[in-house]
Amino acid sequence: MKQKIIENLKTKIIGKNIIIFDKIDSTQTEAKKLAKKGIENGTIIIADEQTNGMGTHGRTWYTKKGKNIAFTIIIFPECNINDLKNFTFDIANCIVDSIYNISNEKLNIKIPNDIMINNKKVGGILTQVITEGEKIKYILIGIGINVNETDFSEEIKDIATSLKIELKKDFQREEILAEICNLFEKYCIEKRII
Repeated sequence: MKQKIIENLKTKIIGKNIIIFDKIDSTQTEAKKLAKKGIENGTIIIADEQTNGMGTHGRTWYTKKGKNIAFTIIIFPECNINDLKNFTFDIANCIVDSIYNISNEKLNIKIPNDIMINNKKVGGILTQVITEGEKIKYILIGIGINVNETDFSEEIKDIATSLKIELKKDFQREEILAEICNLFEKYCIEKRII
C-alpha cells in the first residue's frame, strides 16, 4: 500500500512520512497522540481497517479491511486561526476534485463536511484545530471515503454508499489518497497555511 501511495504522490511535505496501521481504532486518535509528542509536518496516519473512527452525529465511521480510505493528515501550520475560514469546505473541494481527476465523475458537497453522490454520503471530513490562544499548535484532518465497499449496515444503508456502488467499478485506494494529498498540499501552499 505504502509504495503505491508514494508512486502517486507529487508533494514536498504532505505524505513524506506515512504511517500505516493494519488495524486501528481511529486514525484521528492516533494522530493526536503523535502530534502532541511532535512529528514531521505533513505526516499521514492510514488505517487499512478502522474500528472506531469518528463520524458525524455520534456515529462510528467503520472502515473495512482493504475496502476504503481512512486517514488523518497532521499539519503544523504557519498561519493563524483567522486564515482558516472555510477550511473544511476547501478540503471537501480538494476531495471532490481528486475523485473527478481519477473517475471523471463530479461528486457534491453537503456543507460543512460530507461528500455526496446521488444524495448519499460517500465520504466525510473531521477537522480538529488545536490552538494556544491565537496560535495554532497543529491541525488534524481526518478523511474517510467509502471506495470499494458493497455492504452497509442496516443503520446506514439508506444514507451511505461507495464509489464502487455508484460508479460500477473498482478503484485504487492508494491513487485516490495520493491525489487528495497532492491537491491539498497545493491548496495549503497557495493559502500560505504550510
